[in-house]
Amino acid sequence: MSNAIDINCDMGESFGAYHLGRDDEAIRYISSANIACGFHASDPMVMARTVSLCRDHNVGAGAHPGYPDLLGFGRRSMDISVEEMVNYVVYQVGALKGFLELYDLPLQHIKLHGALYNKLAANPDLFLQLIRRIGKPFGNPVFLTLATRRTILLKENARREGLRVALEAFPDRQYTDEGELAPRVHANVVLSDPEKIAERAVTMVTKKGIVSLNGRWLDMAVDTVCIHGDNPLSIAAAKLMAAEFAKEGMQIRPLGEIIAR
Repeated sequence: MSNAIDINCDMGESFGAYHLGRDDEAIRYISSANIACGFHASDPMVMARTVSLCRDHNVGAGAHPGYPDLLGFGRRSMDISVEEMVNYVVYQVGALKGFLELYDLPLQHIKLHGALYNKLAANPDLFLQLIRRIGKPFGNPVFLTLATRRTILLKENARREGLRVALEAFPDRQYTDEGELAPRVHANVVLSDPEKIAERAVTMVTKKGIVSLNGRWLDMAVDTVCIHGDNPLSIAAAKLMAAEFAKEGMQIRPLGEIIAR
């Protein structure tokens, strides 16, 4: 669907007595949900509730696995083997699939979280190893990765093997001149103006690029844009995005309808 775009959101990141995010609001403005699977956030009750939200709002449900790092919210890198990485992801996706089957929903996609996401976005060959190992056994879901020049090639290589990759952009984040997300430790790299976030989303999709933190134009191909449910300004931006995409003649559709099998 060339005239369609997906809006995805990281969700289900509460844990026990600790509440994080505004899932009840965010679910109304997105088409795909990335559901935490217990390693960086979430628990069985939260996972069940988040899957139920996806079912009730016709939102595509995907797994959001990361490093086993609850204390660091999965944002700290870990030195692990390829086999450990594969098994950590399988463990988490398998947990979510149990809830998806309970609510009669398919596994639409897999989006890695935090430091693991960044590591594999920077190493497409390693990411392709993971996709080859688990893509077909899990029903050929879509794998999300950061939209860069390197990952455009990853998407094509995966497609030739019958595997599915979607390229993702973050309109609420600043980018380095190399096309990577500017680290959160730096000031002013997370945007707080809903209108600006929505404007950047439309630019990323319709003009296929964005201006970096230092003013350099970065080319990118985008299948999906991400908002963060723990940021109320991002939720407001998602409302504006829908209106702006409609003006451009674009539909908001779940990722599974955009990336062909």
